[in-house]
Amino acid sequence: MPSPSYVAFDEKDLGAQVLLSQFKLKTSGDAVTVRQAVARYMKEHGASALNVTRFATAVSEIARNAIVHAGGGEFSIYVDPRAKRLSVVCWDKGPGIEDVALALTDGYTSGGGLGRGLGGAQRLAQKFEIRTAVGGAPAC
Repeated sequence: MPSPSYVAFDEKDLGAQVLLSQFKLKTSGDAVTVRQAVARYMKEHGASALNVTRFATAVSEIARNAIVHAGGGEFSIYVDPRAKRLSVVCWDKGPGIEDVALALTDGYTSGGGLGRGLGGAQRLAQKFEIRTAVGGAPAC
């Protein structure tokens, strides 16, 4: 079987950002933990309540998606102190997403949910990217 083909995440992709925290994603409680970590950091650094809610909700949806649909994974939070920018990277153990556009469509679900998680996260984030390959470990 050929190896899956996708552009793997490299920390250099984030430029001057540094790793702030890493978490394992195994249970729904882990999704709550990453949501709280992001929200706490943003509040401590003066983000508006609206921006905290939007980004924390996107983080929660991405983490929950990795747990429910991909068997778990890892979640990393990066910060660029100069630009006051927070970024997150999620790796999961799933089989990959065959049709990313379809997966981002409201109402589409591969597991019986409402089908709003990934598309909602994309709308809530300022920048959103999925790197995946069928048969391989995807990253969001």
